Amino acid sequence: MTDNIKIHEGEAEFHVPAAGKPCKTWFKVFGDLSNGKQRPLVTLHGGPGVTHEYQLALVDLVSTYGIPVIVYDQIGNGKSTHLPEKNGDGSFWTEELFCDELDNLLKHLGIQDDYDLFGQSWGGMLAARFATKQPKGLNKLIISNSPASMELWVKAANKLRSQLPQEIQDALTKHEKAGTTDSKEYEEATQYFYDLHVIRLKPMPEEVQRSFESITEDPTVYMTMNGPNEFHIIGTLKNWSVVDDLHKIAVSTLLLNGRYDEAQDEVVMPYFQNISKVKWFQFSESSHLPQWEERERYMEVVGEFLINQCLRM
Repeated sequence: MTDNIKIHEGEAEFHVPAAGKPCKTWFKVFGDLSNGKQRPLVTLHGGPGVTHEYQLALVDLVSTYGIPVIVYDQIGNGKSTHLPEKNGDGSFWTEELFCDELDNLLKHLGIQDDYDLFGQSWGGMLAARFATKQPKGLNKLIISNSPASMELWVKAANKLRSQLPQEIQDALTKHEKAGTTDSKEYEEATQYFYDLHVIRLKPMPEEVQRSFESITEDPTVYMTMNGPNEFHIIGTLKNWSVVDDLHKIAVSTLLLNGRYDEAQDEVVMPYFQNISKVKWFQFSESSHLPQWEERERYMEVVGEFLINQCLRM
């Protein structure tokens, strides 16, 4: 996949006074940022609290369309600076922190005046928030499998949960009430939901598995901002919404979700209703990770959107 692709890996120093120690953002660039042929695509991973690995499918865009792709681990995750001492500190783990980190990385790479932005799940939430600030160098935005508000996300998740076998529902409810969401029975019941609505591929791609395992290795960010899983949201994002600010997004936007996605249609609908230049595409055989479940079609949809000069409605 990457045999003939130029690859550059590095770290960007990221000054965070509240961290109490030096911080860095690890990144990897696939393709040549200096060739000027195609605008670079900066990708924001989900979680919050997973890692860049599951975004590596997007490297297909380099070989097929010549689009440079940048992946990175957000602070607290993967190869970037970890801060386990900030576990539970909701005043530290904010979307402002991650927006500042993105801005810092763009400047470090020297692309702050000309780039496209891709965000998946939490990454799409973050990308949307960043775009509402109308950064001057942002040209196109892709929001993939992302809620416009956590209220809508939880409502949709509970609807999907109500369709699970009764014994699975009972196991989830029992452990949530008892505060034993770290039990094996609860993890197995949660996995049943994930197999239907997060990724339907069997076996799970190695890159996706590694990203999921990162939460177990360091749960700081995920547990503080989200909670134990995708439908039991008790972290600082539980009241998050970008709906009221979506009208501020001025760039052409591609909105993506899957038929079986946790991000059901009603969850992403506000993006479609409130962003002035937007196109929505749904993947009919996918859940939350169509970049793996329908990889070839996904890259075609994303690639064509990025290389075309205007948004065809």
